[in-house]
Amino acid sequence: MTSHSVKTADLLFKPSLIRNQGNLLLTSISCIFAVIAIIPLIAVIGYVLVQGFAFLRPAMFFELPPVPGQDMGGGIGNAFLGTFVVTGLSCLFAIPIGVGGGIYLSEYGDNNRISEFIRFGTNVLAGVPSIIAGVFIYGLIVSSRVLFGSTFSAVAGGLALAVLMLPTIIKTTDEGLKLVPEELRWAALGVGASKFVTTVKLVVPSAIAPIATGVVLGIARSAGETAPLIFTAFFSPYWPDGLLEPMATMSVMIFNYAIMPYEAQVQLAWAASVVLVVMILGMNLLARWISSFAQR
Repeated sequence: MTSHSVKTADLLFKPSLIRNQGNLLLTSISCIFAVIAIIPLIAVIGYVLVQGFAFLRPAMFFELPPVPGQDMGGGIGNAFLGTFVVTGLSCLFAIPIGVGGGIYLSEYGDNNRISEFIRFGTNVLAGVPSIIAGVFIYGLIVSSRVLFGSTFSAVAGGLALAVLMLPTIIKTTDEGLKLVPEELRWAALGVGASKFVTTVKLVVPSAIAPIATGVVLGIARSAGETAPLIFTAFFSPYWPDGLLEPMATMSVMIFNYAIMPYEAQVQLAWAASVVLVVMILGMNLLARWISSFAQR
């Protein structure tokens, strides 16, 4: 048997080799494409911050928007509060259903026809344009006046956003529960725990981080939507007057005021854009932090 000694020079990196030059070329191309991909994000965020940051002031969070034609003054208080109210209602509707649906798919579905249909429907719903969700709730809730005779309302807006949140929450809950080791389920069942007790007291708490990540991503997905709220929550220039009344949100305020020929309204649109972008960016960073924390 012939033995070959390995020289130290053979282990050194040689830039002149064709494979190393090809690797460098493709790595450079990948880096260029990555930079190109984030340029729109940086450009949009930077432009919004530059245009709108100058119009931000603490008092505007406690003031109503000015009357069209008024030169200066006014704020986004009603839209700022309305955004939290409508988003909170959407969480109230979507989180229990989404988490429950994900638990069913992971723990009780057993890949039967019902679970396969739910997964297929979830994937389809995730790709449906947001305006379709608004039209659906408009036809189901607003035009039918089924909510105690009310038409446009915060509840209708919350339902429209909940439709958009559901696919994200269901899919992340399903995938998060699949990450829980099967041995934990066997151990609980082996000591006499029922399937329900095992799921509620062991499996779900073990996957709380990915579930929370999905919830935050779902909120970030829906908080900046405009089209569904135009058909459901509509808009109001006043403070919220009940959940069954039209309610202002920042996204609809931006849509309405950005196209007005009045400087005061345009400035408020820029200021609301900054606040909304910071909120959505913060929720995405929170989701990233939760995800990284769960992997430790």
